[in-house]
Amino acid sequence: MEQELQIYNTLNRTKSLFKPITEGRVGMYVCGPTVYGDGHLGHARPAITFDVLYRYLLHLGYKVRYVRNITDVGHLEHDADEGEDKIAKKARLEQLEPMEVAQYYTNRYHAAMDKLNVLRPSIEPHASGHIMEQIELVQKILDAGFAYESNGSVYFDVRKYHEHFKSYGQLSGRVIDEMLSTTRELDGQSEKRETADFALWKKAAPEHIMRWNSPWSVGFPGWHTECTAMGTKYLGETFDIHGGGMDLMFPHHESEIAQQTAVCGHGPCRYWMHNNMITINGQKMGKSLGNFITLDEFFNGTHDKLDQAYSPMTIRFFILQAHYRSTVDFSNEALQAAEKGFAKLMEAYKTLKGLQPSKSSSVDVKEYRQKCYDAINDDLNTPIVISHLFDMARVINTVNDRKATLTQADIDEMKNVMETFLFEILGMKDEAAGNNTKLVDGLMQMILDMRATAKANKDWATSDQIRDSLKELGVTVKDGKDGATWSY
Repeated sequence: MEQELQIYNTLNRTKSLFKPITEGRVGMYVCGPTVYGDGHLGHARPAITFDVLYRYLLHLGYKVRYVRNITDVGHLEHDADEGEDKIAKKARLEQLEPMEVAQYYTNRYHAAMDKLNVLRPSIEPHASGHIMEQIELVQKILDAGFAYESNGSVYFDVRKYHEHFKSYGQLSGRVIDEMLSTTRELDGQSEKRETADFALWKKAAPEHIMRWNSPWSVGFPGWHTECTAMGTKYLGETFDIHGGGMDLMFPHHESEIAQQTAVCGHGPCRYWMHNNMITINGQKMGKSLGNFITLDEFFNGTHDKLDQAYSPMTIRFFILQAHYRSTVDFSNEALQAAEKGFAKLMEAYKTLKGLQPSKSSSVDVKEYRQKCYDAINDDLNTPIVISHLFDMARVINTVNDRKATLTQADIDEMKNVMETFLFEILGMKDEAAGNNTKLVDGLMQMILDMRATAKANKDWATSDQIRDSLKELGVTVKDGKDGATWSY
């Protein structure tokens, strides 16, 4: 069946039908991490959001080139144009090479994303490996007349750009005329003509350890240049989708549009997509605020705000239970509810595989597939997809309790829908059995057979001992008309 994906485009604040530039192919760029510390829950949300989009586009049959960058040149402190590079600062404090810091945290980011079942992108370019492309971009902006050199640094001329294109602020909704009228520096107090101007290239101070040669000075690129340079290199001057967190809308993505427009006359992409924030008590979770919880702390339960450890799939399910454009407020209660909810779906899927078919169905299950497609097509409405999967779980449990019937064809249909949406598109996986599902199922069946034999021989002590020992291991045994079943 043909599916039509609707995407909310931040640029024009409307939801519209997704049509790629080239039929059958999609180019997608997503802003990746700055690797100077461990990934936290705020990093997991864009990774999971755009992983679902990537998975769904692949499911629809598109050939997708998914580019997600690694910022290993680093941002300046407070993401301003002054201060110390974050990676360089970390390297200095720990007496390491900057690339040693970047590689260490890149490896840890990958490990966390693998646990969250986030697919690797098609290309993962590093900012440090594309310095020449960034220098070329800066030169093109200078040549176009929308940048100026000052004491060895190069700045983007926001006033001149806005006067020409009338578009700076269109993505974020900022009123740039007001910014420009209230932020003019006194003469001689800054290298920049306006505080709104942003750095394209910075001259390195003598103590700055991350530095490269350029036509203007020995220095380093500004934060915004890397994504424009690498997006163009791998996806062309115009590509389909650019994604990232809502906190990147200004100044990062706004500046990307300005850089690309200054050189090409248009922005980099057709659809801008932004996920909303993870909050703690209503405040954005982030390293700069010091209120973040790292992913490893979630997985191990080692942070003082955590009541327990939460598995990667609990974290993923927790994030997908909210629409990507809405905020998600962290709480132990919400995570525990997500843990129980996902366990119910996994148990229903396991029950589904063992259902006994009937000659007729008392439940119409044909609508579930289209309902799930309708939800995911509606700007990736994952919470509605999940609600339909819970509806299916209730049907499965009703049939298992012999209060309804399904034919083999309907059982197969439900199994296929759950596998398509729960596993393939939402990217969930069965953590309990890991990669040894067949082995675990076989061993558990052997144990249940031993218990059944004990019960048949009226050896209640052994039967109860097996049940109680399994309970201590987190396994629940449920006796039914067709024999015993087990669940985590």
